[in-house]
Amino acid sequence: MLVNALPENFHEDEYGILRSDKTVALSYPSTGNDVCFSLEDTSFWFRHRNNCILEAVRRFPPEGEILDIGGGNGYVTKRLLDEGFPAILLEPGLSGAYNGKVGRRLPHVICTTLEDLALPDASAAAVSCFDVIEHIEDDAAFVSEIARILQPGGLFYLTLPAKQWLWSACDVYSGHFRRHDENTVTELLRGKFDIPYFTFFFGCLTLPILLLKAAPFRLGLVKEKPNVLSNETEHGTDGGIAVSVIERLLKRETRMIREGRSKMLGTSCLVVGRRV
Repeated sequence: MLVNALPENFHEDEYGILRSDKTVALSYPSTGNDVCFSLEDTSFWFRHRNNCILEAVRRFPPEGEILDIGGGNGYVTKRLLDEGFPAILLEPGLSGAYNGKVGRRLPHVICTTLEDLALPDASAAAVSCFDVIEHIEDDAAFVSEIARILQPGGLFYLTLPAKQWLWSACDVYSGHFRRHDENTVTELLRGKFDIPYFTFFFGCLTLPILLLKAAPFRLGLVKEKPNVLSNETEHGTDGGIAVSVIERLLKRETRMIREGRSKMLGTSCLVVGRRV
Protein backbone atom coordinates (compact mmCIF):
# COMPACT_ATOMS: atom_id res chain seq x y z
CA MET A 1 0.00 0.00 0.00
CA LEU A 2 1.12 3.57 -0.68
CA VAL A 3 0.72 4.52 2.99
CA ASN A 4 3.58 2.13 3.76
CA ALA A 5 5.90 4.21 1.55
CA LEU A 6 5.46 7.48 3.46
CA PRO A 7 8.53 9.38 4.68
CA GLU A 8 9.54 8.95 8.33
CA ASN A 9 8.41 12.47 9.30
CA PHE A 10 4.74 11.51 8.80
CA HIS A 11 2.73 10.54 11.85
CA GLU A 12 -0.87 9.69 12.67
CA ASP A 13 -2.66 12.44 14.59
CA GLU A 14 -5.46 12.04 17.13
CA TYR A 15 -8.05 11.63 14.35
CA GLY A 16 -6.10 8.99 12.46
CA ILE A 17 -4.96 11.41 9.73
CA LEU A 18 -1.44 10.85 8.42
CA ARG A 19 0.38 14.17 8.32
CA SER A 20 3.67 15.97 8.74
CA ASP A 21 4.19 19.15 10.75
CA LYS A 22 4.63 21.29 7.64
CA THR A 23 1.90 23.74 6.65
CA VAL A 24 1.31 24.78 3.05
CA ALA A 25 -0.17 27.75 1.21
CA LEU A 26 -3.04 26.86 -1.13
CA SER A 27 -4.62 28.72 -4.04
CA TYR A 28 -8.04 27.84 -2.67
CA PRO A 29 -10.48 29.69 -0.38
CA SER A 30 -9.79 28.94 3.28
CA THR A 31 -13.42 27.97 3.86
CA GLY A 32 -13.77 26.13 0.55
CA ASN A 33 -13.78 22.57 1.88
CA ASP A 34 -16.29 23.31 4.62
CA VAL A 35 -18.62 25.06 2.17
CA CYS A 36 -18.41 22.09 -0.20
CA PHE A 37 -18.95 19.65 2.68
CA SER A 38 -22.28 21.31 3.42
CA LEU A 39 -23.37 20.95 -0.23
CA GLU A 40 -21.87 17.76 -1.63
CA ASP A 41 -24.36 15.15 -0.49
CA THR A 42 -27.39 17.02 -1.86
CA SER A 43 -25.85 18.82 -4.87
CA PHE A 44 -26.80 17.67 -8.38
CA TRP A 45 -23.45 19.06 -9.59
CA PHE A 46 -21.32 16.95 -7.26
CA ARG A 47 -23.58 13.94 -7.77
CA HIS A 48 -23.32 14.11 -11.56
CA ARG A 49 -19.56 14.67 -11.51
CA ASN A 50 -19.23 11.56 -9.32
CA ASN A 51 -21.38 9.53 -11.71
CA CYS A 52 -19.31 10.59 -14.71
CA ILE A 53 -16.02 9.92 -12.92
CA LEU A 54 -17.22 6.47 -11.90
CA GLU A 55 -18.18 5.56 -15.47
CA ALA A 56 -14.72 6.60 -16.70
CA VAL A 57 -13.00 4.58 -13.97
CA ARG A 58 -15.15 1.56 -14.77
CA ARG A 59 -14.27 1.85 -18.45
CA PHE A 60 -10.56 2.30 -17.67
CA PRO A 61 -10.08 0.41 -14.38
CA PRO A 62 -6.86 0.85 -12.39
CA GLU A 63 -4.55 -2.00 -11.48
CA GLY A 64 -4.23 -0.93 -7.86
CA GLU A 65 -5.01 1.92 -5.49
CA ILE A 66 -6.10 5.33 -6.73
CA LEU A 67 -4.29 8.20 -5.00
CA ASP A 68 -6.95 10.93 -5.00
CA ILE A 69 -4.83 14.09 -4.94
CA GLY A 70 -6.50 17.25 -3.64
CA GLY A 71 -9.64 15.24 -2.98
CA GLY A 72 -11.09 17.78 -0.52
CA ASN A 73 -13.59 16.19 1.83
CA GLY A 74 -13.25 12.78 0.22
CA TYR A 75 -16.60 12.88 -1.60
CA VAL A 76 -15.16 11.20 -4.70
CA THR A 77 -12.79 9.00 -2.69
CA LYS A 78 -15.69 7.53 -0.73
CA ARG A 79 -17.69 6.82 -3.88
CA LEU A 80 -14.72 5.02 -5.41
CA LEU A 81 -14.33 2.93 -2.26
CA ASP A 82 -18.05 2.17 -2.13
CA GLU A 83 -17.90 0.93 -5.73
CA GLY A 84 -14.99 -1.41 -4.98
CA PHE A 85 -12.03 0.69 -6.17
CA PRO A 86 -9.31 1.03 -3.48
CA ALA A 87 -8.54 4.72 -2.96
CA ILE A 88 -6.55 6.98 -0.65
CA LEU A 89 -7.37 10.62 0.02
CA LEU A 90 -4.42 13.02 -0.28
CA GLU A 91 -5.63 16.46 0.81
CA PRO A 92 -3.34 19.36 1.85
CA GLY A 93 -6.13 21.28 3.62
CA LEU A 94 -6.62 20.18 7.22
CA SER A 95 -10.37 20.84 7.23
CA GLY A 96 -10.84 18.67 4.13
CA ALA A 97 -8.68 15.89 5.58
CA TYR A 98 -10.66 16.05 8.84
CA ASN A 99 -14.01 15.92 6.99
CA GLY A 100 -12.78 12.96 4.97
CA LYS A 101 -11.48 11.00 7.93
CA VAL A 102 -14.04 11.86 10.61
CA GLY A 103 -17.06 12.87 8.55
CA ARG A 104 -16.81 10.30 5.76
CA ARG A 105 -14.85 7.69 7.75
CA LEU A 106 -12.31 7.06 5.02
CA PRO A 107 -9.77 4.42 6.00
CA HIS A 108 -6.67 6.25 4.68
CA VAL A 109 -6.30 10.04 4.68
CA ILE A 110 -2.99 11.85 4.17
CA CYS A 111 -2.80 15.59 4.86
CA THR A 112 -0.01 17.10 2.77
CA THR A 113 0.87 18.13 -0.78
CA LEU A 114 2.04 15.72 -3.47
CA GLU A 115 5.44 17.41 -3.47
CA ASP A 116 5.95 16.98 0.28
CA LEU A 117 4.69 13.40 0.15
CA ALA A 118 7.83 12.53 -1.85
CA LEU A 119 6.73 9.08 -3.00
CA PRO A 120 9.28 6.81 -4.70
CA ASP A 121 9.45 6.62 -8.48
CA ALA A 122 6.81 4.40 -10.16
CA SER A 123 5.12 3.63 -6.83
CA ALA A 124 1.50 4.48 -7.71
CA ALA A 125 -0.84 2.44 -9.88
CA ALA A 126 -3.29 5.31 -10.47
CA VAL A 127 -3.74 8.97 -9.59
CA SER A 128 -6.77 11.24 -9.72
CA CYS A 129 -7.08 15.03 -9.66
CA PHE A 130 -10.68 16.18 -9.75
CA ASP A 131 -10.86 19.97 -10.19
CA VAL A 132 -7.37 20.39 -8.76
CA ILE A 133 -4.89 21.29 -11.52
CA GLU A 134 -6.54 24.65 -12.25
CA HIS A 135 -5.47 25.72 -8.73
CA ILE A 136 -1.77 25.11 -9.46
CA GLU A 137 0.19 27.86 -11.17
CA ASP A 138 3.04 25.61 -12.37
CA ASP A 139 0.77 22.82 -13.55
CA ALA A 140 3.44 21.40 -15.88
CA ALA A 141 5.77 20.68 -12.94
CA PHE A 142 2.85 19.18 -11.02
CA VAL A 143 2.00 16.84 -13.90
CA SER A 144 5.68 15.87 -14.18
CA GLU A 145 5.64 14.85 -10.51
CA ILE A 146 2.51 12.75 -11.10
CA ALA A 147 4.22 11.10 -14.06
CA ARG A 148 7.27 10.36 -11.91
CA ILE A 149 5.33 8.51 -9.21
CA LEU A 150 3.08 6.60 -11.64
CA GLN A 151 4.01 3.15 -12.84
CA PRO A 152 4.38 2.71 -16.62
CA GLY A 153 0.86 2.24 -17.93
CA GLY A 154 -0.56 3.76 -14.75
CA LEU A 155 -3.77 5.75 -15.12
CA PHE A 156 -4.37 9.44 -14.46
CA TYR A 157 -8.01 10.52 -14.03
CA LEU A 158 -8.81 14.22 -13.97
CA THR A 159 -11.55 16.79 -14.29
CA LEU A 160 -10.99 20.48 -14.98
CA PRO A 161 -13.13 23.57 -15.59
CA ALA A 162 -13.57 24.03 -19.35
CA LYS A 163 -13.45 26.86 -21.88
CA GLN A 164 -11.46 30.00 -21.11
CA TRP A 165 -14.33 32.07 -22.51
CA LEU A 166 -16.38 30.93 -19.48
CA TRP A 167 -13.90 32.64 -17.13
CA SER A 168 -15.70 34.60 -14.43
CA ALA A 169 -15.41 36.06 -10.94
CA CYS A 170 -16.09 32.55 -9.64
CA ASP A 171 -12.76 31.41 -11.12
CA VAL A 172 -10.97 34.35 -9.52
CA TYR A 173 -12.57 33.73 -6.12
CA SER A 174 -11.83 29.99 -6.32
CA GLY A 175 -8.13 30.53 -6.97
CA HIS A 176 -8.09 29.23 -10.53
CA PHE A 177 -5.23 30.04 -12.89
CA ARG A 178 -6.90 28.84 -16.09
CA ARG A 179 -9.72 26.87 -17.70
CA HIS A 180 -9.04 24.09 -20.21
CA ASP A 181 -10.00 22.51 -23.51
CA GLU A 182 -8.74 19.48 -25.42
CA ASN A 183 -5.76 21.36 -26.86
CA THR A 184 -4.50 22.67 -23.51
CA VAL A 185 -4.94 19.27 -21.85
CA THR A 186 -3.08 17.55 -24.70
CA GLU A 187 -0.24 20.04 -24.38
CA LEU A 188 -0.12 19.67 -20.59
CA LEU A 189 0.14 15.87 -20.77
CA ARG A 190 2.33 15.70 -23.89
CA GLY A 191 5.30 13.37 -23.67
CA LYS A 192 4.19 11.83 -20.39
CA PHE A 193 0.68 10.51 -21.02
CA ASP A 194 -1.39 9.13 -23.83
CA ILE A 195 -5.03 10.23 -23.68
CA PRO A 196 -7.35 7.27 -24.32
CA TYR A 197 -10.40 9.31 -23.37
CA PHE A 198 -11.44 12.98 -23.32
CA THR A 199 -14.86 14.55 -23.10
CA PHE A 200 -16.60 17.71 -22.03
CA PHE A 201 -19.54 17.35 -19.66
CA PHE A 202 -22.15 19.53 -17.92
CA GLY A 203 -23.18 20.60 -21.41
CA CYS A 204 -26.59 21.92 -20.36
CA LEU A 205 -24.94 24.38 -17.94
CA THR A 206 -22.85 26.10 -20.63
CA LEU A 207 -25.38 28.77 -21.59
CA PRO A 208 -26.48 29.57 -17.99
CA ILE A 209 -22.85 29.98 -16.88
CA LEU A 210 -22.07 32.13 -19.92
CA LEU A 211 -25.05 34.41 -19.27
CA LEU A 212 -25.02 34.51 -15.46
CA LYS A 213 -21.28 34.46 -14.78
CA ALA A 214 -18.90 34.89 -17.71
CA ALA A 215 -20.70 37.67 -19.62
CA PRO A 216 -21.37 39.88 -16.56
CA PHE A 217 -17.72 39.49 -15.52
CA ARG A 218 -16.42 40.44 -18.97
CA LEU A 219 -18.74 43.45 -19.04
CA GLY A 220 -17.44 44.58 -15.65
CA LEU A 221 -20.81 44.13 -13.99
CA VAL A 222 -19.53 41.52 -11.52
CA LYS A 223 -16.08 42.00 -10.01
CA GLU A 224 -16.09 40.51 -6.53
CA LYS A 225 -19.25 38.49 -5.88
CA PRO A 226 -18.61 35.08 -7.49
CA ASN A 227 -22.22 33.89 -7.71
CA VAL A 228 -25.43 35.58 -8.74
CA LEU A 229 -27.35 32.79 -7.03
CA SER A 230 -26.77 31.37 -3.56
CA ASN A 231 -24.69 28.19 -3.27
CA GLU A 232 -27.81 26.25 -2.26
CA THR A 233 -29.81 27.47 -5.27
CA GLU A 234 -26.94 26.97 -7.70
CA HIS A 235 -26.38 23.39 -6.55
CA GLY A 236 -30.10 22.62 -6.34
CA THR A 237 -29.84 21.25 -2.81
CA ASP A 238 -33.59 21.74 -2.25
CA GLY A 239 -34.58 19.86 -5.42
CA GLY A 240 -37.48 21.16 -7.47
CA ILE A 241 -38.67 20.96 -11.06
CA ALA A 242 -35.68 22.80 -12.53
CA VAL A 243 -33.24 20.41 -10.86
CA SER A 244 -35.26 17.41 -12.07
CA VAL A 245 -35.07 18.70 -15.66
CA ILE A 246 -31.32 19.33 -15.39
CA GLU A 247 -30.69 15.88 -13.95
CA ARG A 248 -32.61 14.21 -16.78
CA LEU A 249 -30.42 16.04 -19.27
CA LEU A 250 -27.28 15.11 -17.36
CA LYS A 251 -28.15 11.41 -17.31
CA ARG A 252 -27.56 11.38 -21.07
CA GLU A 253 -23.95 12.40 -20.42
CA THR A 254 -23.49 9.58 -17.91
CA ARG A 255 -24.73 7.09 -20.51
CA MET A 256 -22.50 8.64 -23.15
CA ILE A 257 -19.39 8.22 -20.98
CA ARG A 258 -20.43 4.65 -20.14
CA GLU A 259 -20.49 3.92 -23.88
CA GLY A 260 -17.12 5.60 -24.46
CA ARG A 261 -18.51 8.49 -26.51
CA SER A 262 -17.43 12.12 -26.16
CA LYS A 263 -19.29 15.43 -25.94
CA MET A 264 -18.09 18.50 -27.82
CA LEU A 265 -19.25 21.17 -25.37
CA GLY A 266 -19.55 21.56 -21.61
CA THR A 267 -18.36 23.52 -18.61
CA SER A 268 -15.97 20.78 -17.42
CA CYS A 269 -13.49 18.33 -18.98
CA LEU A 270 -13.15 14.67 -18.01
CA VAL A 271 -9.86 13.06 -19.00
CA VAL A 272 -8.20 9.67 -18.67
CA GLY A 273 -4.43 9.65 -19.24
CA ARG A 274 -2.14 6.62 -19.41
CA ARG A 275 1.51 6.89 -18.41
CA VAL A 276 3.79 6.22 -21.37
